[in-house]
Amino acid sequence: METRELRYFVAVAEESHIGRAAERLGMAQPPLSRAIAQLERRLGARLFDRTPRGVTLTSAGETLLREGRAALAAVEAAERRTRRTVETARRPSVVLTAKAGASSELMAKLLDAYAAEPDAVEVEVVLSPPGHQALMLRDGRADVALLHRPFDDLSGFDVETLTVEDQVLILPAGHPVSARSSITAAEAASIPGLPLPRWPHLDGSYPDGPGPELRDLTQVLQLVRLGRAAIMLPDSARANMREGLAVVPLSDAPQVTTVIAWPPHSTSPAVAGLVRAATRL
Repeated sequence: METRELRYFVAVAEESHIGRAAERLGMAQPPLSRAIAQLERRLGARLFDRTPRGVTLTSAGETLLREGRAALAAVEAAERRTRRTVETARRPSVVLTAKAGASSELMAKLLDAYAAEPDAVEVEVVLSPPGHQALMLRDGRADVALLHRPFDDLSGFDVETLTVEDQVLILPAGHPVSARSSITAAEAASIPGLPLPRWPHLDGSYPDGPGPELRDLTQVLQLVRLGRAAIMLPDSARANMREGLAVVPLSDAPQVTTVIAWPPHSTSPAVAGLVRAATRL
């Protein structure tokens, strides 16, 4: 099956209408209809049920849509990695992604240490939303990432551990809870008037709940200072704290392990150099 056919099929499946899919693809409707019919004949299965109002997926079509999306994503990731290889050959560089507002001090030390290396190349730093770093590494948008166990999926990556630290609760200064020597995670999640922020899913949606939607850590810390929220973060977050905030250690939260991660197939000397600099910190 050709990639072109998969793109045609996915467009029709997502639009539920051949005409709208043709418009999206920038082609005429008859050739698209013929391409879908030819695909069904070759597979020996009906992929769509046709109605006057559009099309609906059959069970075979649902399977192909799921597998087809995964296949197209893999092709696109391979294309991005290839373009990155070509770009790097022309102008050596490495793309490092990290969660916005996290590991700031560690990343600053890493960049300084790597810049001192004799064969250092340009490092493009991409600060991305929570949970997107592993995805960027997998689809080729980044060469290296700072990830955090147990929150990020590290499967399939080569990693080196950089730091292991406890978690703390950050809440408004002067709040009665701020006088405590420690607090459990369950207690931290149920402080009246201080809901924990909601972290986004990869599709950008947020789980239901009373807490603010976490888009930017600086914004959330401002809400904490205003007495509208609390947040659990690694202990290193103390380095970015300003007036109006208090810290209480979490007694039972899992430790956070910060790692530097890269794809196992990487042969980039720049990636290897950045990793070496990180492990020497």
